Amino acid sequence: MYEVLKKYFGYEQFRPGQQEIIQKIFDQQDVLGIMPTGSGKSICYQLPAIMMDGLTIVVSPLISLMKDQVDAANQLGIPATFINSSLTGKETAERFHLLNHNQCKLLYVAPERFIMPDFQQVMSDWKVELIAIDEAHCISQWGHDFRPSYLQMAEVLTQLPSRPVIVALTATATTQVATDIKRLLKIPDNNHIQTGFARENLTFQVIKDQKKEQYLIEYLKINKNQSGIIYAATRKEVDRVYHLLQKFEFSVGRYHGGLNERERTEMQEAFLFDRIQLIVATNAFGMGINKSNVRFVIHYQIPGSLEAYYQEAGRAGRDGLPSEAILLFAAQDIQVQKFFIQQSQRDEGQKQKEYEKLKAMTEYAYIESCLQQYILAYFGEKSTPCNRCGNCLDDRELIEVTTEAQMVLSCLKRMGEAYGKQLLMKVLAGSKEQKVKTLGFQQLSTYGLLKKQSQKDILQLIEYLISSGYLLSVTGEFPVLKVTDKGIQVLKNEQKVYRKEAKKVRQLAENDTLFEQLRELRTDLAADAGVPPYVVFSDSTLKELSQVRPTNRLEMLQIKGVGQSKLDKYGEAFLKILNETM
Repeated sequence: MYEVLKKYFGYEQFRPGQQEIIQKIFDQQDVLGIMPTGSGKSICYQLPAIMMDGLTIVVSPLISLMKDQVDAANQLGIPATFINSSLTGKETAERFHLLNHNQCKLLYVAPERFIMPDFQQVMSDWKVELIAIDEAHCISQWGHDFRPSYLQMAEVLTQLPSRPVIVALTATATTQVATDIKRLLKIPDNNHIQTGFARENLTFQVIKDQKKEQYLIEYLKINKNQSGIIYAATRKEVDRVYHLLQKFEFSVGRYHGGLNERERTEMQEAFLFDRIQLIVATNAFGMGINKSNVRFVIHYQIPGSLEAYYQEAGRAGRDGLPSEAILLFAAQDIQVQKFFIQQSQRDEGQKQKEYEKLKAMTEYAYIESCLQQYILAYFGEKSTPCNRCGNCLDDRELIEVTTEAQMVLSCLKRMGEAYGKQLLMKVLAGSKEQKVKTLGFQQLSTYGLLKKQSQKDILQLIEYLISSGYLLSVTGEFPVLKVTDKGIQVLKNEQKVYRKEAKKVRQLAENDTLFEQLRELRTDLAADAGVPPYVVFSDSTLKELSQVRPTNRLEMLQIKGVGQSKLDKYGEAFLKILNETM
């Protein structure tokens, strides 16, 4: 085993989980392997394929990637081929000829082909020793990427006269999905090998309530010459972000189902071969992509589930070097995912499952505890805080919000716990909307209790109370809020509620030294540009600069009055002074 590992793959040691899975295969036992992206799942079937006499069939979900997978195997010296609809009749016949004469060790096929009766007939003539099911979460209706053909394949496997050994592999499976895979493929419980979902080199971060475009552009400028993927939920948004980044002269491509196959192939290859550094894509891009030097994955819009998010985020840092996964969150993006669920062909039961997943994904965006820990808990794994994600490194202080929380919980109780967060927010804000009046909620004692706050701030407080377990969102197309037992304790003054808020910045007098230095610089820059000083930056912007003291371009971009253009013109000069006075 170790000789083959060194000779073909160039490694001295197996990674966690690999040897255990391979040993099960050699012991003629079916096995499920759950290993994070980049942990070397392909070796789990490629190495046995080399050492076995017969054929290994790999069921892979995307025919667009089979050529890459076969090329990679052939580069390692493993005779491999694929059969799919991209081949001509002559090419297909040639490949069947090779297989009939035992000239291949690995055959890649899609599940749709695997379940065809004529393929089953041909397969019975081959010495198939191993069937590897890649992206095995597609088998389960609880999985985020369910494919009916995968489910049919599980049924076909149970009917084979002489069933080969089966290895099912995936990076993302909740406890429920893993149980489903084992049940459908008849894999014994003790043959479930899981290496842990944590990615030690990946730093998670959620950016909320900021200008997405400016954050993205500034992030890409700071991380120039690095390779990254930017995911958006719709083709239209992919095109928009792609053209935006082109305008700023980034080395960027795009990928979505609206492009023809030639364009998609060209974009994918340009990214893989580092001819472009960035790719903006829908979730159609990335499954099976082995590019190891992706330094960051940015989700410009929230995906539909944590499984999808973790799989896509996991495409960063496959080489083990420090990498980032950033979610740019805006509450309105949730509606895009709800629309996808509503428009899908799923039955009502399946739609409810999708709403549940979206709810968990939304909670991730709002939690203030460890992001990695939340993800691992979702996959059924206990862990300690990672001490590296955006939340763990957040040094904002805890502020007590018990009174505001009681207002929210009390208002919901008075509304009869039969409505969602939008209506609750409007009642608390003292909205004069017709629906509020029709339901008579303007008569409630809690009506307008938080009217001094913006509707956005009230909504964020409600979301925080949901993610912290004081409120329960009962899933459905129109979720309804209920007060939990934990929330009842708050109403009874038996528990206090704390929330992280931005530190209160120290108000500095206008004749403060730093403020005066910034004013002098502004005067000089304005004179050079031939404009009045306030055109460069207003006094209020200078005041905030002197209070917050940003240390880099990305931080400076969060200051009110600092846009991309002004940052490019004046940012370096102001940052020089700010950094000199730290």
